[in-house]
Amino acid sequence: MVSSFHVRYNDFMTATQSATSQPPPSPDRLPHHVAIIMDGNGRWARQRGLPRAVGHRAGAKTVRQIVEECARIGLKQLTLYSFSTENWNRPPDEVTMLMELYVEYMKSQRQLLIDNNIQFVQIGRRQGLPPAVLAELANTLEATKTNTGMTLCLAINYGSRLEITDAVREIAAEVQANRLAPNQITEQTITDHLYTRGMPDPDLLIRTAGEMRISNYLLWQISYAELYVTPASWPEFTLDELHKALENYAARNRRYGGVDHSNT
Repeated sequence: MVSSFHVRYNDFMTATQSATSQPPPSPDRLPHHVAIIMDGNGRWARQRGLPRAVGHRAGAKTVRQIVEECARIGLKQLTLYSFSTENWNRPPDEVTMLMELYVEYMKSQRQLLIDNNIQFVQIGRRQGLPPAVLAELANTLEATKTNTGMTLCLAINYGSRLEITDAVREIAAEVQANRLAPNQITEQTITDHLYTRGMPDPDLLIRTAGEMRISNYLLWQISYAELYVTPASWPEFTLDELHKALENYAARNRRYGGVDHSNT
């Protein structure tokens, strides 16, 4: 017997995730790398009288839709803020559920990544993650390592300040070992010691659920990223919402500290 809750939930997800009317901008106006702070799962559930776990599962469905669309339209990289180092402070049962959801996602979506030629990578500390999560991360990394399409990067157990601290420690060790002189340290040196080494910096940072903060996410890497905040919570972030964000980006004139001569 299907409960009224599941009927309401499935009807809502079908309506919101299939709604798309605005096409993405032309390929030459697309960002190469989009980073997203996926916020609002819990609030989305609470507003509907549902458990927080339901919000996280709704968010996982959104992930699949957005990943597929970003690969389809030709983005080079999509980086998703999935679990921060601060998220360990959430209730233990919620953390356990999230870890189980990662295992489930890795298993269920691995073939999708392969079929769409998507290479999977993860940033963040491995220490502290459950063995089952580490095993499925490793399996997905191995299964997609030769894919040549879009890179999907999940930030799991990630915090930008911790990332920068780890980079500074590595550089200090090189100086101490006389492999690097202090006056040889450049911005590129720091970039090359971050978790994201070898990846392009994000061109566009999207945050859902209307919060106007960065939340310790890619602080070094988003120095020149364009910011886009939407009031839609992550489970409500449809393909149309994605296209609106990309269209907003395409209309901007990125100056990198220079002068805007477009109106002169």
